[in-house]
Amino acid sequence: MNKLLAALIATLFAGATFAQAAAPAAAASGAKMEKKEAKAETKAEAKADKAEKKADKAQATAKEAKAEAKEAKKEAKAEKKADAASAKK
Repeated sequence: MNKLLAALIATLFAGATFAQAAAPAAAASGAKMEKKEAKAETKAEAKADKAEKKADKAQATAKEAKAEAKEAKKEAKAEKKADAASAKK
């Protein structure tokens, strides 16, 4: 009977010790999760910034292309006008 009581008490102490050790480990795991979430958020922000810069660059390129097309149209019109004037002479 004494051996049985000793085994039960030893099991009780072992269980209590295990339960106490698990709580701080869970808190540390929570801190790791917060760190991972912060890192993922930072990464998402960087990705959004990169996409915004790319869109700005594309918009600037489109404006340049539009200006070049307008300039080419003016040159073609001036050339056509000059050809018409030379044909009248």
